[in-house]
Amino acid sequence: MLRQAAQKLVGAVPKNNCLVQTRSAAIPFVIDNEGKGERTYDIYSRLLRDRIVCLMTPVDDFVASALIAQLLFLQSESGKKPIHMYINSPGGSVTAGLAIYDTMQMISAPVATWCVGQASSMGSLLLCAGEKGMRASLPNSRIMVHQPSGGAQSKFEFRLKIRDFQLISDEKAGFPSKIAENL
Repeated sequence: MLRQAAQKLVGAVPKNNCLVQTRSAAIPFVIDNEGKGERTYDIYSRLLRDRIVCLMTPVDDFVASALIAQLLFLQSESGKKPIHMYINSPGGSVTAGLAIYDTMQMISAPVATWCVGQASSMGSLLLCAGEKGMRASLPNSRIMVHQPSGGAQSKFEFRLKIRDFQLISDEKAGFPSKIAENL
């Protein structure tokens, strides 16, 4: 009965004891028969019960918000049991990624990180943020770390930046008359 109701609600079809959504992105459902009756979960909710979180997309504010909420929830459940984070990400937003990183460092629950596919750019930083001794990569995964970048600039922009740094340096060193000349 529960299976039929879920099919009507989400347009899912039964396949190998799972409900597979037929609209948009396929998010599998699992049926839990523990206790009385059946209970249907989307796969990510079921994994969360086992203290598993997934970063399987580029990092952006929306993804960071959801992942941080999951980490904080698991921390509130137990600050001692490990959390397992599976990463398959090409990277993304630095600010969103650093928000996830800071949360991983703030919580007392150890976070084990696993690279499954790729961990590039911000994804690789989050992979490295796992608890020491609890970082792993599957055999065919790829990890890419690149030099920090500040954006491309022309020689003119570079000279302006040097001039600005020099002006600030002179001001801090006590040469206000030189600053007035340059303005």
